[in-house]
Amino acid sequence: MEYGIQLPVQSQSTIYAEPWEAGAGPEDLAEVARAADRAGFAYIAACDHVAIPRRLAPAMSTVWYDPVATLAFLAGVTERVRLLSHVAVVGLRHPLLTAKQYATLDHLSGGRLILGVGAGHVQEEFEALGVDFTGRGAVLDESIEALRKTLGPEEFPEHHGKLYDFEGLGQRPRPAQPRVPVWVGGSSPAAVRRAALKGDGWLPQGDPRDRLPAQIERMRRLRAEAGLDGPFTVGAIAEPLYVGTPTWDVGRRTLSGAPDALAESLRAYRAMGVDQIQVRFRSRGRTELIDQISAFGAGIGPHL
Repeated sequence: MEYGIQLPVQSQSTIYAEPWEAGAGPEDLAEVARAADRAGFAYIAACDHVAIPRRLAPAMSTVWYDPVATLAFLAGVTERVRLLSHVAVVGLRHPLLTAKQYATLDHLSGGRLILGVGAGHVQEEFEALGVDFTGRGAVLDESIEALRKTLGPEEFPEHHGKLYDFEGLGQRPRPAQPRVPVWVGGSSPAAVRRAALKGDGWLPQGDPRDRLPAQIERMRRLRAEAGLDGPFTVGAIAEPLYVGTPTWDVGRRTLSGAPDALAESLRAYRAMGVDQIQVRFRSRGRTELIDQISAFGAGIGPHL
């Protein structure tokens, strides 16, 4: 079972951001990414929001780095860790634009992109950009189909759909990967079905452990009924973690303790059929977070 991390600093929703992140910047982000790279993390991830309406700003904040710019910056300071958009709201942009950005990122990083996509949930973003919010599911469905073409090997991709229609338009550079993995985010019935039938993987939106087995079984059934038997990566977001015995209040939901005990707890995800877990550590500053990442990579990762 692989493990990855949603990076701090680049998104600062009050649901998960630590207080120290408010004063952090690019160097902090780069050091955390380097630490994850050294510690054997499979991927580092960045979120996507174009603009946050005033009504949601107190909870979500307005700090949301652009994922393409952020992951490209971090590609230059890391060596092997993969680069995940978790998730890109691809329906906000034309597939040719999305393909240009992410194909370039994959090319520059030597083939390290994982394209995570989702439907989005902030109505004002869609309205400001002239995109139908109520039909965003259908927009995402066709966007995935179009992106399969535009992120493929063809210099002149062709797509003819209800929403997008193009041919004879060349785009280079092409992605370094023959096939860019597309992981679909979301935990609604529609999102799970979309992941099973259109994606190469699933990124749940915080499903607790007791909900995961039923979700995974449904995806397996949908894929079997559709005759899909290719590789498929099932994800999960683990509880907040603190490696060791904390000397401060890390919250009642946080899993803490010795590395072997945490590894045993996290292996339960693998038993459910999970292929990769996304972890997030409680921390009071960059140094403590890097120490947590290093401790996880040394003492827990090898036992997953």
